[in-house]
Amino acid sequence: MPLEYFITYKAQNTYEESVHEAYWQFLVIPEENESQQFIGIDFDSSIGPKFEFSINGYGFKTIRVHMKQKFEQIAFEARFRLIKKEINPFDFTPEADKSKSIEKIQGLNFRVDYEAFLKTTPYTHIPYTKNILFEFDWGNSIFDNLMALNSYTYRYIQFNTTATDVHTTLDEVLDIRQGVCQDFTHLFCALARTNGIPARYVSGYLHQGNGYFGDSQMHAWAEAYIPYAGWIGFDPTNNILAATDHIKVAHGKDYSDCSPLKGVVYTSGKNQTVHSVQVNSQDQQ
Repeated sequence: MPLEYFITYKAQNTYEESVHEAYWQFLVIPEENESQQFIGIDFDSSIGPKFEFSINGYGFKTIRVHMKQKFEQIAFEARFRLIKKEINPFDFTPEADKSKSIEKIQGLNFRVDYEAFLKTTPYTHIPYTKNILFEFDWGNSIFDNLMALNSYTYRYIQFNTTATDVHTTLDEVLDIRQGVCQDFTHLFCALARTNGIPARYVSGYLHQGNGYFGDSQMHAWAEAYIPYAGWIGFDPTNNILAATDHIKVAHGKDYSDCSPLKGVVYTSGKNQTVHSVQVNSQDQQ
């Protein structure tokens, strides 16, 4: 049965000195796809600058805000409604011939086509001293290897909302072995790519009513490409496949492509941004 989701995203920005002008981009609007039907959006701010919708480089819808008047604090709130079909994450055609799939990912054309999601980024860099963390068993299928990687990542990092922040590198995460969904996803992507599998970072929302790990902000998981099956979602923070409770917003190479809020602000001194997300659902009548 389809579910109707109600999502509220809030951000509050506080600045030590007055801001004279500011530009922001919010990447928080749920994607419209085969399983997600968008119903509506409301967007407000505490001061009321004009906003417009735009499309980013990956084709995802954003909200752009230009603030011209002086301020020290501003709050934003976006409310979304959407209907999502119930998803069976295992409802895809598995690899009929695992050797054929393995041969395909080793081909030059494949590596060129998926180069953006095979290369290392600053967030997915693994130091050479820690390079051999997880190696695929090529006696198994690519999907089975990715399921094993999902479990490995889940066990390797302890979920801790205070251990890292959005600037924490994977090198630091590997030292402390603690982090949040962003860190789990970066490690999964890094190790999938090391083994020749295209993997992309996904940002979105997670309905946590079923006891999933996550925090009060946006969630992150990965999508890995399996030949002849397509992009499959893996949530290493919870050791599950992405399913009905995962509401996708965007994907990219790592967090820097999917940050919910980016901006250029003309001010001096320190600043602080606080995000919060609430997700509720009910059966669609």
